[in-house]
Amino acid sequence: MGSKNKLKRFKENETFGNVFQPTREEVVSGQFPLKGRWNEDFFKNNNPIIVELGCGKGEYSVGLAERFPNQNFVGIDVKGARFWRGAKTAVESGMHNVAFVRTQIELIKGIFAEGEVAEIWITFPDPQIKYKRTKHRMTNSEFLKIYKRILKPDGVVNLKTDSEFMHGYTLGLLHGEGHEVLYANHNVYKNEGAPEVVTAIQTFYEKQYLEINKAITYIRFKIK
Repeated sequence: MGSKNKLKRFKENETFGNVFQPTREEVVSGQFPLKGRWNEDFFKNNNPIIVELGCGKGEYSVGLAERFPNQNFVGIDVKGARFWRGAKTAVESGMHNVAFVRTQIELIKGIFAEGEVAEIWITFPDPQIKYKRTKHRMTNSEFLKIYKRILKPDGVVNLKTDSEFMHGYTLGLLHGEGHEVLYANHNVYKNEGAPEVVTAIQTFYEKQYLEINKAITYIRFKIK
């Protein structure tokens, strides 16, 4: 994407009522105004909040929001030029149950209060295969602690990935730490029994993976 195009998207994001781009200081210092108040001040209802981490172009957040009008969705990504697409689609379609926040995933404790989130989706994260990069792996122990804090006591996490490595690493960690694996499958399009929502919504990259017969894996779990 050209820098001109990026700038245009950044500018347009600023005009969308469903996009929030707080500064790092605002998030870290607990000054983000919607923390603990998403339902009251933005969604204006008491419906459960579902968060997509690393939402990319926002296809999954928007797709979920379309399918589940009685739930609220928040896509998180550090790259605003990416989720511009999802935010624009939501605005043009008049959808009021989806929003986007531009921030780093490790800072989400500053975006949501304790127990504010019902469910988390992690879709096609970078598996960070090099050993020394495990601290950025989105299902490592440190991230799980952060997720647990913002999740309700019975909250669940969904991991959908094309990476067998990420799938295996996460399953091993979950079993090793005694978390509760509700469902796990290393090829959701070839096996029956996967929740319908897992195969009904496909991201841009997922469609490309399926065209070359790359297996899509899925884990649904609770953090103990």
